[in-house]
Amino acid sequence: MQYKSIWIKNGRLEMEVGNVGAAIMRLLVPDANGKLGDVVLGYEKPEDYLESKYYFGAAVGRVCNRIGGAKIPIDGRTYKLDCNETARKNTLHGGSNSFEKMIWDLTECCGANWKGVQAHALIPDMYNGFPGNLDVSITYKLTDAGELEINYCATTDRPTVCALTNHSYFDLSCGEADNILDHRIKIFADYFTPVSSNMVTTGEVLSVRNTALDLRRLRRIGDGISMGGYHIETVGGGYDHNFVLQGADGDFIQAAAVYDELTGRAMEVFTTEPGVQFYSGTFINAHKGKYSRSYGPFSGFALETQHWPDAQNKRHFPSIDLYPDETYSSTTVYRFGTFRA
Repeated sequence: MQYKSIWIKNGRLEMEVGNVGAAIMRLLVPDANGKLGDVVLGYEKPEDYLESKYYFGAAVGRVCNRIGGAKIPIDGRTYKLDCNETARKNTLHGGSNSFEKMIWDLTECCGANWKGVQAHALIPDMYNGFPGNLDVSITYKLTDAGELEINYCATTDRPTVCALTNHSYFDLSCGEADNILDHRIKIFADYFTPVSSNMVTTGEVLSVRNTALDLRRLRRIGDGISMGGYHIETVGGGYDHNFVLQGADGDFIQAAAVYDELTGRAMEVFTTEPGVQFYSGTFINAHKGKYSRSYGPFSGFALETQHWPDAQNKRHFPSIDLYPDETYSSTTVYRFGTFRA
């Protein structure tokens, strides 16, 4: 097996993408003083990602997040899926050894205002229980405007489901802080989809008002966690929630903004997706990452743009159906800048 990565530079941004999991291995962004730093968690070599259970930087599918009961209905037939969260009886992020462990074909590419990497994979029919050969292309672009733009495209030869995301964990301090709890975050959402004790959405859509999930104004991540409450405790004492984004399906809208006062780095997230999963890295166990850095709980946070979790079993949620005459497409942009408070 040949492991490889491609390094791209455009303007002040630099990125390394590995062929294991199509993972974003490095993303270098300047701070307020112009010093470059790597804002994503990860490992030194592409093959290191084969042993990780955290999805660092990886493409995730064919259905991201959790599917309750490890089964889904498609056109009147129920498909049993790989149950890789056995205690909770869920399928997580497409099942065992899914997108994040696959070897992707990588190609360097460019356009009028960007340079990037395209990752391609063919997911076999009935892999982990999902019907249809799924042809997936993901293009990572570093734009002239100081953005990481991710374009997803997929087609199928049988009726299936598809909901893709990227699972990068960010630390805008690049390890200068012990954790991300001092980062300030704003999420542009009035509602969220709560989960039960098995971490699967209940089907409800609730207001964030008067909860720790009210992130409509900038809030220190640690302050929100300290506020506690049922929805924080249910997911283990941190954030791991799908936020409902405002706008019509397919609109390109702002999902979140994050600021690090220590380095002056700022990141805004825009997407065509109807939701974003904010995960505070609560369950990262102590281990070594790249640059010999020690990772642990709250070492990084994820903002995974997505369709709402367990949508196939909650038919009032935005649909993740994909048919042979259709093309799945989605775009997410991480825009970087600086500020001083």
